[in-house]
Amino acid sequence: MTPDRASTPKPPSTGNPWLGHLGGSRDYRRIQLAMLCAGFATFAQLYAPQALLPEISTTFAIDPATAALMVSMGTLGVAISVLPWSIAADRMGRVRAITISISSATVLGLLMILMPSFELALALRLLEGLALGGVPACAIAYLNEELHPTAAAGAAGTFVAGNTLGGLGGRIVPTPVAELLDWRLGLLTVSLISVAMAALFIWLIPKPRGFAPLAKHAGGTLGASIGRAWKAIAAHLSSTRMLGLFAQGFFLMGGFVAVYNFLGFHLTQSPYFLPVWLVSLVFVTYLAGSFSSPFIARLAGRHGRKVVLLASTAVSLGGLALTLAPQLWLVITGLAIFTAAFFGAHSVAVGWAGAYPTRGRAQATALYNLGYYGGSSLFGFLGGVFFQHFDWPGVIWMVGGLTIIAGLLALFLLPWRGETAATQAVRVP
Repeated sequence: MTPDRASTPKPPSTGNPWLGHLGGSRDYRRIQLAMLCAGFATFAQLYAPQALLPEISTTFAIDPATAALMVSMGTLGVAISVLPWSIAADRMGRVRAITISISSATVLGLLMILMPSFELALALRLLEGLALGGVPACAIAYLNEELHPTAAAGAAGTFVAGNTLGGLGGRIVPTPVAELLDWRLGLLTVSLISVAMAALFIWLIPKPRGFAPLAKHAGGTLGASIGRAWKAIAAHLSSTRMLGLFAQGFFLMGGFVAVYNFLGFHLTQSPYFLPVWLVSLVFVTYLAGSFSSPFIARLAGRHGRKVVLLASTAVSLGGLALTLAPQLWLVITGLAIFTAAFFGAHSVAVGWAGAYPTRGRAQATALYNLGYYGGSSLFGFLGGVFFQHFDWPGVIWMVGGLTIIAGLLALFLLPWRGETAATQAVRVP
């Protein structure tokens, strides 16, 4: 454990001897698989339009920035809904909230093929994002409630793997279908796969044993729940340390989504002229994040979060610069480096946001997600404005600027290893 960690977990209540499912047990394996399915279904649907943006732009005769709203409206919905979902889940339970989230999102995804206009498609994407927000809002809290402390980290890794595979599948699966038939049918294919994943989640997930609804405790009214949540939120937003962490998600994720939103447009133009289905295979570089996240997390444990976060940010700038090369292999290499560095920085920042405060950690994670998906919505769109006026170098200038801002905020606002919970942790009344 690094010295800047806020506090150690509280010991279990002696009134409840059950400490959670042990690693390797039948229910542990079912939870692992169920959360992998939930992560896949969520992020496949969230990012499915990204590789299809050139096709969407052509179909509706719109510019790249406007087409990118198909991604931004989904992530905006997630950003808006993570806090309400976290409050609702405190009362209804994590499993029920996740079930409602992915079930309603898949139904909305199936309706996409019926949308006759771009405006209606955007409205549906916003609703889909609002529904999908329940999974990132509840998943980690659920794992910490249901699994033994020694097993929770491994299951969280499986959930993140599901997120990565879902994001990759959502980008790769629909493009061959779109190339042969229609982009709407490509999205429908992703939705049908997500229906299967949602059904597997519902079948696999065991009955929760660690959840205690707030309504069963004193002060467990809805008003009291919201009041406690807002106190935690206010405390986090008054802390420059926490604001520095939230800014990492906002600026870094905003830049990351902008790169992937407009890479397809860039590679279908001179000097590459790649077909859309082949461009989608470039998204395999997304897997670089699966390998870099655990490796960089170990480095953070050894050398300190701040040092590793700053190093990851610097490496991502080098990867960005390589994507300006005219040689395709250098573009792909740069994209892989940028992706690996981004996921490493994100894994450090999101873990830090959850560990740094002594109370209100669920709200801290929700605020990080709010910034994370809010940045993705805003800069995922603004990247198109830069692309329209300055082509691919304009996107890289914008993303490079966002990355530098994130690095400077980390340098001046975040603590070094010597700062401990006893001296600087955020405290929520």
